This record gives sequence, structure tokens and C-alpha cells, in this order.
Amino acid sequence: MKIETHRINNIEVAEVISDDMIINKSEDGIDLLGNLYYQGFDEILIYEKNITPDFFDLKTGIAGEVLQKFSTYRVRLAIVGDFSKYTSESLHQFVYESNKAKHINFMVSKEEALKVLSSR
Repeated sequence: MKIETHRINNIEVAEVISDDMIINKSEDGIDLLGNLYYQGFDEILIYEKNITPDFFDLKTGIAGEVLQKFSTYRVRLAIVGDFSKYTSESLHQFVYESNKAKHINFMVSKEEALKVLSSR
């Protein structure tokens, strides 16, 4: 796993880059948050391909646990990927509502994610 730092508008965004699965269970997401928060990041970008598909099945509770911690610590998150492949109406509604609030963001491109995370 590699962390690339993007500095935009005096905001540092941590981009998590990996070929491997980074979040397999809620503890992995919470550990990632803690490690990056400790390094001083308040904005994190991660890719959907690095997150277990179970995260996107809201019934598992993984997304709820992880995203609640991001909210509690006021760390903004962008998840970049193609979410159209998920058929759950509740997930699509969750993505829509999250994107409106701009704290947890589901984006289709890295550029879009960086733009959202670097604006306050």
C-alpha cells in the first residue's frame, strides 16, 4: 500500500494506492482511518476495488461502522469507482444522500474526488 499526498488549496488529501484489498472488514477501515488521521490527513481518497464487495451490501454493517468513524473524526472520504454495478436501491439512495452532504463521497474519477475533497 502506498499513500500519495495531493496538496490542493492548502488541503492535503491522502490517496491510498494498492493492488490489494485494503478493507476486508470494518476493523481494516477503522485502522486505515486511524493511521492516516495520525499522519495529519483530514481528507482521504480510496478506490472501490480496494474495498470488499461486502462493504457495499449495507446489510453487512461494514459500511455503517467504517463511515460512522469517519464522521465522528470529521475526516472526509471519497471512494472512487463504478457503483452502477451494485443493484441495491438502498445503496444507490445511500450514495445519493452521502454525496449531497459532501462528507462521504462516492465518485467516478480521481479528478472528481480530488476536486470535492479540496473544497470546503
